[in-house]
Amino acid sequence: MGYGLAMATPVFTLDPHDALDAARPVVSPLVFASPHSGSVYPEDLGARADLANLSLRSAEDVLVNRLVAPRPDLGVPMIAARLGRAYVDLNRDPEELDPQVVEGAGVASPRVAAGFGVIPRLTGDGQTIRDHALTHDDALARLAAAHRPYHEALEHLMHRARDRFGYAILVDWHSMPSRAVGRPAGVRGPDVVLGDRHGSSCSPEVTRLLRARFERAGWRVALNRPYAGGWSTQVWGRPAEALHAVQVELNRGLYLNEEALTPGPHFAMTQKVVRRVTAALAAHDWSGLRPHAQAAE
Repeated sequence: MGYGLAMATPVFTLDPHDALDAARPVVSPLVFASPHSGSVYPEDLGARADLANLSLRSAEDVLVNRLVAPRPDLGVPMIAARLGRAYVDLNRDPEELDPQVVEGAGVASPRVAAGFGVIPRLTGDGQTIRDHALTHDDALARLAAAHRPYHEALEHLMHRARDRFGYAILVDWHSMPSRAVGRPAGVRGPDVVLGDRHGSSCSPEVTRLLRARFERAGWRVALNRPYAGGWSTQVWGRPAEALHAVQVELNRGLYLNEEALTPGPHFAMTQKVVRRVTAALAAHDWSGLRPHAQAAE
């Protein structure tokens, strides 16, 4: 099921579709999210007429939602974007408005300066998306219709999990271009990068389990370099409040034809590895994350 405010296109999908229903029992402290896997671009995107579709889509985490989609028996809800990242970036602070994209905006941040604010200026391959700025009102309306519903739903999922178990764990799934972790010829880069904001966004137990499970599959794992976690990890990575968050970046070279944005020859093998990891996450006893005061009751 998709949800949105005054949008012709649903903002996100939810699996199971009734995960937000208060009557549905919460059976896992985990929440999976894929904020960049959307590929739908509404008519008001405002992209340049000569911008190639592959360039427009180059920042998407193509097919990550299919790689991660948990089995129903795991009981882990997953929220995944439907709208493309060039329309609105769901892993950005809604305050990160680029003055070159939005009239009257003036937010200074490294991401905005690089062209990747909440409404991006550039595609993943460095092309300018628009040849005109959005009005401030249009930008705020876009965020209200697309950004806010996704994060309201994510907030609901996290709070329901914490209310049920005493803690909640967000696993935010992404993909990275193989060039982003390129190495000198003949030297293999990481297959997955785990971002826990340098140990601050989740219990070390979460990062350790993910690392061990990916390494068991023979994958090379890096920690926080070059991706330490985005806005969702920052917002939900509050271990002192029993809210844990970790970002997982999968190397697109594992599963994707990066030129055509279609499944590569090893898509099925990559999917099997990811599903083994998600099953291990779901099966693990996370009760040690429960706050001590509650655990002693």
